[in-house]
Amino acid sequence: MSNPEPFNTRQFRDALGCYPTGVTVVTTVDGTGEARGFTANSFTSVSLDPPLLLVCLAKSAHSHPVFTQTGAFSVNILSDQQRDVSGLFASKAPDKFQKVAWSLSSVNTPHIHNSLAAFHCSTEKQVDAGDHTILIGRVQSFATDAGKPLGYCRGAYVDYQDAAELEAAVRGGARVSALIETPQGILMRKEGDALALPTASKLGTAEAGTGLHKQLKELGVNATLDFVFSVFEDAHGPCVIYRGRSAETPADSTAECVPIDSIAQFNRTDATTLTMLQRYARERSQDLYGVYVGDARDGLVVPLKPQ
Repeated sequence: MSNPEPFNTRQFRDALGCYPTGVTVVTTVDGTGEARGFTANSFTSVSLDPPLLLVCLAKSAHSHPVFTQTGAFSVNILSDQQRDVSGLFASKAPDKFQKVAWSLSSVNTPHIHNSLAAFHCSTEKQVDAGDHTILIGRVQSFATDAGKPLGYCRGAYVDYQDAAELEAAVRGGARVSALIETPQGILMRKEGDALALPTASKLGTAEAGTGLHKQLKELGVNATLDFVFSVFEDAHGPCVIYRGRSAETPADSTAECVPIDSIAQFNRTDATTLTMLQRYARERSQDLYGVYVGDARDGLVVPLKPQ
């Protein structure tokens, strides 16, 4: 019998990242009275009666001994205005709680102000689960505030309102394009002497080989679509641009790749696409991407900060 292929942990993690989640900061107070906290998106409700929820904490985390020894913790669900709070508690900064407004909850755990919701729990149970510990908490009190949730998917923050607007746009007949980076540059489709981004009337699915995924496959690449890069409306109607990647060289003769370092001199596409390519090259050099929302002449770039 042949040996099974080794399990690819990185690919497994990337696959899990396809599931969009909210972002929380889990907090407690250690035995010396010091406030402790970490950013987590592995949070879910468990039971309404009794009111139970859970979070998952890596055993390798510096705060693991504290959270498994204290008898209480809080889960603070962040709003879309608290990306900086998410980044702060994901870092190793020693003075996190000096940089946010907070107060003690009913169970003597930090309640981060302006959170969309906060659940203050006594520790009900701990479950050993591989390289993590599952903390199950019984909710003793909770609070909510107005606002929109901070979302996270495939390594980037996402805005749930934007997602709803994009869905409505697609239902309204928007075309969908892909800005795919390959080892040779940006993937383009030949249209005579000009080049255009791969475009279809719908996104489709990779499994079924439909829509934009079908066109990418016809161009000879297997690509991942990571996040929305641009949303605009021009003379042809609304368009949604996805940013993606491929490790392959396109096999089809109708495909051509534009090197990143030559985009500034590129003149074989329309002005809207050229502006978008130039923005991509600039943001790529800074490793800080954004989503453009507007029309072909004017709009707003909303940054996407990596967590």
